[in-house]
Amino acid sequence: MTYQVLVSDPVSQEGLEPLLNSQEVNVVQMKDLEGYALEDIIEQYDALIVRSQTTVTPNLLAAAKQLKVVGRAGVGVDNIDLDAATENGVIVVNAPDGNTISTAEHTFAMMTSLARHIPQAYQSLMSGKWDRKSFKGVELSKKTLGVVGMGRIGSEVARRAKAARMNIVAYDPFLTEERAQKLGVVKGSLDEIYEQSDFITVHTPLTKDTKHMINDEAFDKMKTGVRILNCARGGIIEETALLRAIENGKVAGAALDVFEEEPATGHPLLNCPEVIATPHLGASTEEAQTLVAYDVSAEILAILRGEPFKNAVNMPSISSEVREILEPYYQLGIKLGETAIQLIEEAPKKVTITYAGELTDYDTASLTRHIMKGLLSYHLGDKVNIVNAFHMAKSYNLSYSVEYSGSTRDFTNLISVSIETAIGTRTVSGTLLTGYGPRIIKIDDYTIDMAPENHILYIQHQDTPGMIGLVGTTLGQHDINIATMQVGRKTEGGDAIMMLSVDKHANQDIYNDLSSIANINSVKEIQL
Repeated sequence: MTYQVLVSDPVSQEGLEPLLNSQEVNVVQMKDLEGYALEDIIEQYDALIVRSQTTVTPNLLAAAKQLKVVGRAGVGVDNIDLDAATENGVIVVNAPDGNTISTAEHTFAMMTSLARHIPQAYQSLMSGKWDRKSFKGVELSKKTLGVVGMGRIGSEVARRAKAARMNIVAYDPFLTEERAQKLGVVKGSLDEIYEQSDFITVHTPLTKDTKHMINDEAFDKMKTGVRILNCARGGIIEETALLRAIENGKVAGAALDVFEEEPATGHPLLNCPEVIATPHLGASTEEAQTLVAYDVSAEILAILRGEPFKNAVNMPSISSEVREILEPYYQLGIKLGETAIQLIEEAPKKVTITYAGELTDYDTASLTRHIMKGLLSYHLGDKVNIVNAFHMAKSYNLSYSVEYSGSTRDFTNLISVSIETAIGTRTVSGTLLTGYGPRIIKIDDYTIDMAPENHILYIQHQDTPGMIGLVGTTLGQHDINIATMQVGRKTEGGDAIMMLSVDKHANQDIYNDLSSIANINSVKEIQL
């Protein structure tokens, strides 16, 4: 059988070699089918390769009767309707690793250019000036570089910075002391990075937690004269705050490859002589374009052959019988993962997922993927999904295991998620209750009964009379309405927890007021 593969956008020919060299595949370039519309011919193809020009819509997928896989020769898949692809049984793959070196090198080039005012000096020289005094720079050697996000790209930037004899302080929610030592960096908090760094570069996904994480408050904590880089995602740095920090002298310079809204021509930051910028060129090298095409071609070939693949970004295939049994538990699994990761302060070292009850009779791999997705996506956002969750965990050196137990504590089924860190282990357990849906029924050794809803306040306290009233009064003073409240304790008068589902997000003032109540040890909002 010969598989038909259509390439609808310009893609590196060298990168297509896995497909071009296979006798099982016939590769057709859309550019050679002049006069045809993609929707009119897609029906005869088994695979489609796109970049950013082609939009893979529900209508296109509905017309693709024998399509098995769509490959995006790049990282993002925002031009592909993932839900429609899943509904039509089409696997979507991308190339998340292909631009690692390209983006790391671009970041380091931007940092060097920022330190030595290279773009500004070039512009001055081209305008006919020979001005050596205005562009005195700084050396990278012995300076402290703060790296926010130590995934593939952040780690590569750190390696290059070490070669330049920089001191590196790194933050990542999944960075353990052991991995930091292997990379030769100092594991620090965000505040330590802000306070110590001469240069700060960000390499995190854009999530609800990382959006505008570099803001006025963060700039206030930084050294005067700090230099900022963003070659990751627009929106991580609050751009108006950056402009203020440049104008008041806190920030000596900024290097930006990405903006919150692109194209960013006419952006106020581009009027600042302290800013150098490029138009989203992090992955724009010949090698990166070849690599992403090659990675996607290899993935497509494996899928067509029925071989294992790793970079799918939508639902894995399971039998309809197993899906019918497990689907009601998927949302519970995601919520348990999201809850467990928010209970810890240190980097996670190991995850243990325990199934008990009727679930032990089935292949729970797809449910485990949902749990790991919930756990990882709290920090990694849409970078992780139910197909690549295991691969992402491995890339962050996070080990996981699945266990089965006969004890269900009188529940038909029970799922427990335990996360081990350097300072201990936290566990969340949950089940489905008929008529009530997903419930969290235990945190560590405390028994509760809580629906995993949007905003949950988790309070650790001493079991003393009047505590519930004090918490309720404080929240009422801040116009926070309590939907439900659960209290768990092990012994009378001992350690206890309180979990409250509230109607809206709690701000820092609320945390401060709750924390000031006698016998309250800690207050945290769990966002689900």
